[in-house]
Amino acid sequence: MWDLEQVEAYRDGRPQPSITTGDHEQDLLDRREAAALLGVKPRSVDSYKTDAGLAEHVVVVGGAEHWPRAVLLAYSAGRGVMSSPSGRPKGSGDMVPRDLLPSRIAELLDAEPAVTTARLVEVLGISVPTAQRHLVQERAARIVALMRTEPDLAAEAAAQRLGYPAAVRRGAVKAAQELVEAP
Repeated sequence: MWDLEQVEAYRDGRPQPSITTGDHEQDLLDRREAAALLGVKPRSVDSYKTDAGLAEHVVVVGGAEHWPRAVLLAYSAGRGVMSSPSGRPKGSGDMVPRDLLPSRIAELLDAEPAVTTARLVEVLGISVPTAQRHLVQERAARIVALMRTEPDLAAEAAAQRLGYPAAVRRGAVKAAQELVEAP
């Protein structure tokens, strides 16, 4: 990868400056590099990237999302990403009884429509798959409820009105449509 100074030198036929080595705060990292930096799997970065701390700093290069190294490090420090694995430790008990999960998730969704799976894992102490499943179900139920009060409203428009981020809308809309079509 070349920086701007190297590209300009090549274009102008000048000797190219040496490639800088080491890590720099402005380095743009893709999801795999971000995952390696954060000490998580790439799919974890997929759930983190909707968080405002990362979403507002995304840079699309060649059709792929990238984040500045400094932003990833700040995000990690603020969220404790590097110090704790995702999900619950094996064998740990439920922090929130399963029958109370829907109401607790509803409370978090009321407070922040764009609440992330990572936030549910952090607050409720549930696994990532459980958080994802329940969050999609709750969002879908809210979409259906809004569509029932406004029969001309499409599922996508309802999801948008409820404030769901574009990154999670598709799954919530699909689940809502399945709820509407169920007998």
